[in-house]
Amino acid sequence: MTSTPITLITGGSRGLGAAMALALARDGHDIVLTYREAAAAAEAVVAQIQALGRRALALPLDVADAGRFPAFVERLSQGLAAWGTRRLDGLVNNAGSGVHASVADTTPAQFDLLLNVHFKGPFFLTQALLPLLADEARILNISSGLARFAVPGYGAYAAMKGAMEVLTRYQAKELAARGIRVNTLAPGAIATDFGGGAVRDNPELNRFVTSVTALGRVGVADDIGGAAAALMRPGAGWITGQRVEASGGMFL
Repeated sequence: MTSTPITLITGGSRGLGAAMALALARDGHDIVLTYREAAAAAEAVVAQIQALGRRALALPLDVADAGRFPAFVERLSQGLAAWGTRRLDGLVNNAGSGVHASVADTTPAQFDLLLNVHFKGPFFLTQALLPLLADEARILNISSGLARFAVPGYGAYAAMKGAMEVLTRYQAKELAARGIRVNTLAPGAIATDFGGGAVRDNPELNRFVTSVTALGRVGVADDIGGAAAALMRPGAGWITGQRVEASGGMFL
């Protein structure tokens, strides 16, 4: 790694992405974050990172549109060049969206959206970024506790996350020759605006999640930010190809 690691986080304008960006900045990373539409929110996160004394850059990216990745990589390369480098030391594939629909009711359009955002996009974005990733870099793919336990209504979403967990192991194997570590971080139920903010705003759901969580509360975004930062540290360098769940012990 470079003396000051530079990490790219997709979907870094809000929620878990913003929490991970800030946690990594506190750990000494300079941050490039992407956003799809929320430019103002992304710039607000940039300002918070800069207030911590770190460099930050926000770039637009729709991870569902793989055809635009070459242009994105070019913009990213220009941004890195302005910082005096052409290399990334970390990649967090975080951007996502949720669909709540039973297996019986999931439409092809919903399925394709989840496929493009949660599997095809991260697959080909990582591929496109390989020339920029430094040897010994870290890749963190964000999955979900729903890939381990089943909650009706999330079958298609969880299947995409399960696919990413398998891909993580293949990436870890194939990129090991360059010293690149690849892991999965799987959050449990977190109180953010994801999925309409149900875990955060629905008292009944909040009580249910609390009741099935060993540590006795719903997770918050900073729980995931801290977990991501820990997995990206040099001291975690002997961990690769692994799935780490940060759920407070849901459904143990």
